[in-house]
Amino acid sequence: MSFLSHRYIAPDMIEERTYQRNIANDCLKENTLVIIPTGLGKTIIAMIVAAHILEKGKKVLILAPTKPLVEQHYSTYSRFMNDVKIGTMNGLMAPEKRAKIIEGNDLIVCTPQVVDNDLQNERYSLRDFGLIVFDEAHRAVGGYSYVNIASYYHSGLTLGMTASPGSDLNKMIEVCRNLDITHAVMRSDDDPDVSPYVHDTFVRNEIVDMPDDLLNVIKILNKMLNVYLNELVNLKFMDPGWPASTKHLLVVGDTLQKRLARGEKTSMIFRGLVSQSAAIKLMHAIGLAETQGMTTLRNYMLKIESDASTAKGAKASKDIINQPTYKELWRILRDTKVEHPKISRLMSLVSQEINSSDEHKVMVFSQYRETCDILMEKLSRIPNAKVTKLIGQSNGGLKQKEQISLLNDFRNGVYNVVVSTSVGEEGLDIASTDMVIFYEPVPSEIRTIQRRGRTGRKNTGEVIVMIAKGTRDEAYERTSERKEEMMRENLDKLNMDLRFITHSGQRRQTRLGEY
Repeated sequence: MSFLSHRYIAPDMIEERTYQRNIANDCLKENTLVIIPTGLGKTIIAMIVAAHILEKGKKVLILAPTKPLVEQHYSTYSRFMNDVKIGTMNGLMAPEKRAKIIEGNDLIVCTPQVVDNDLQNERYSLRDFGLIVFDEAHRAVGGYSYVNIASYYHSGLTLGMTASPGSDLNKMIEVCRNLDITHAVMRSDDDPDVSPYVHDTFVRNEIVDMPDDLLNVIKILNKMLNVYLNELVNLKFMDPGWPASTKHLLVVGDTLQKRLARGEKTSMIFRGLVSQSAAIKLMHAIGLAETQGMTTLRNYMLKIESDASTAKGAKASKDIINQPTYKELWRILRDTKVEHPKISRLMSLVSQEINSSDEHKVMVFSQYRETCDILMEKLSRIPNAKVTKLIGQSNGGLKQKEQISLLNDFRNGVYNVVVSTSVGEEGLDIASTDMVIFYEPVPSEIRTIQRRGRTGRKNTGEVIVMIAKGTRDEAYERTSERKEEMMRENLDKLNMDLRFITHSGQRRQTRLGEY
């Protein structure tokens, strides 16, 4: 095995990989967006580029969207770089201290919001920087801080990094234009310079049949939902030709709120807002029944009841519990002993995997924190299962240091099963797992790719997507597959569009779509 060799990179520490060196060489030529799967070492590529920039006497700025990612990057760069002054900063520090960190260090790691705020207040400039690395670069759209920081930066190279830029070509172009990127480099597991370093990942769907009680609950909820959808159509607030969805209902609600703000305070508008809100609540309830199970649904309906019982309770909640079929719904919720069939199947899959080897690790992803709690409790009953959960910081969740400590424990074998919300999808350095299980499919190609990248790096891995037959799970799985196919097709078009923009001289000053 050969190791990376550079005066600023610790000797005999990092395996030299052909694809990383090739990509880094491309990045040193022009502003580049690097698109490679999770687990293939984006940070090492950035480190190689950074070492060459530091050699020229320029500073390097590493930006990451979350504090745990910043902490992770700071630790990685501190461990693997030699003779480099590395600093980190946050918004809790005094502005004067942040300015001194910028001045006194060669490489700085932080979240973008801090730098964005400081640049707007002219606390320092970026003129001494020869490289900015935008981690999770697909976020560089709209008003995100990455966009503003790039507008202040004219002195050196830009390196954007992502496992997936999304399936929308216009959004890909917007990211590149916002970061002044002129070239995109992509690798997949099948590329000749990558394949020697990866193992096979087998993906399969695990289909479960829905029990009668859950089917009856879903039928009742749909009946209740149709009351409000028909009302919105009859009031001409909703287009009957546009399939009902949460997105459609949010558009309806936004339109009604604008009419209300213009002074249109009629009983019809108010009734429309109640029906729209009730429909969204019921759509969410149906989603919980289809993908999560009775316990999660029961707790959600209790929240609706609690909301309706207060003096200033939401009118939509009161309207829902006054529907004639609501009592029938609660009778099933109260009397049933059925839970979602995914749970028992999940327990079986996890048990087989961790008991096949003392070293095997499993990661389970779920959309909802409450479901994580349920799954953790159920999986903890499995012999030899050492289960923990990875959740975000909000609402009493895990602080960044707790997240990092938990992942270290998972890596070191203290735990062999992690149940995670979306916080485990993006960026964080998670030990390579033997099996990744999606408790439900997600209709996002970015999140799907990020989840899937948690296995198949150090050994052969398996990805299992759990799908409840006849539910929105099936639609979400199709949506994710379709978007991933679109992403691959659009990546080929991206460099052609970037070349056109560059040759025409129309860079950041021109809005997307005008080139």
